[in-house]
Amino acid sequence: MKISHAILHVFDFEAGTCLFSERELDLDDRPTKSFVQRHMRKILSSEQSRHGEFLPQSTTKAAIESYNDHDTDFYDVAYNLTCDLFEALRRGEDLEPYDVLVVDFEEKSAASDSKTGINVAGSYEGGDAADFADAVDVALQNALDAAFEGKTDRYIALVLLPRKLSFVHTVRHVDGVAVNTVTRHDATLPNPSQKVDTYALINLETLAIDYGDKPRTVAGAEVNILQTHVLMCTTHESTKEVVHKVSSIVETVAHEFGANSARVLSRAKAYIRDSASSESFSPTHLGEKVFEDEPQMLESYEEKTRAQSLPDRVGIHKSSAHRMGATHHIKTNTGIDITFPTEFSDNEDYLAFMRQPDGTLTIEIRGVSSLMNK
Repeated sequence: MKISHAILHVFDFEAGTCLFSERELDLDDRPTKSFVQRHMRKILSSEQSRHGEFLPQSTTKAAIESYNDHDTDFYDVAYNLTCDLFEALRRGEDLEPYDVLVVDFEEKSAASDSKTGINVAGSYEGGDAADFADAVDVALQNALDAAFEGKTDRYIALVLLPRKLSFVHTVRHVDGVAVNTVTRHDATLPNPSQKVDTYALINLETLAIDYGDKPRTVAGAEVNILQTHVLMCTTHESTKEVVHKVSSIVETVAHEFGANSARVLSRAKAYIRDSASSESFSPTHLGEKVFEDEPQMLESYEEKTRAQSLPDRVGIHKSSAHRMGATHHIKTNTGIDITFPTEFSDNEDYLAFMRQPDGTLTIEIRGVSSLMNK
């Protein structure tokens, strides 16, 4: 990930004003850069992001296009987006303290997985430790430029960061003695490991939008403020929602034809995992792979997916594909939990499902040489 610009503005709803930073964040400061990068990676890989396209009347679309055409700079586009978000949020009835983070960054595209070497020797001709450190910085920048040249997706991110109330210790010296006290602190930002629920990720080339939003009460009605008042965009189901629908259809078809639902669902998850390299999957092709030897089940699956109006293709980030498709979890009516790798569903050397004459199911775990208690 290569971050070009980042800025943080503060919303003060009690005073009815926005505290604008007059300078961008210092990305040479490692903790600051790490904080921004980790939040960007979190929202970039979120399978809960909904998808949308700008409506013709969207003022945000106009601002992004102006930025793309170099008619405005980063500070101006960040300022305009922040003003729009502030004005939209202040109409709400349940105002919370927020900061807003705006970032311009690049991420290597799915087609680019090549590794770039770092050649320090080419930049170092001998000298002291400072010269060597400078050579390392030059080599890292050269490697970064080479890795991203012509192989990236570029985004503008708008992220709402909720501030939390916390308590911290303070150390003071009073009359020559150390005094430790507890102080209330109300400017704590969410850790990068925490999820944020309101954000927009705009692809600067395609203008495609991934966003997270939550209903907020405005004039007694529930409104998705970010989608309707700021982005002014259409909305489509998230990857997680589509995967949930597809999984539900697969399970329904399996029950309909008396098939082993655990096996067919794990096949579906394995297909999603194998889609990581292309960063998208097709619900139609998923059904063809899962039910390739069962034409009647495939026909039923296709009928049900058409009724749900599922998209032809669904984008999914690599990490999400691996996370959602790596394992399958089943629980028996007798209270036994089993989690197994999805590729084991059709490999009877490791796992076998057998239907007994009385209608019960036997699950046999094979090839085990040792057990670990957890």
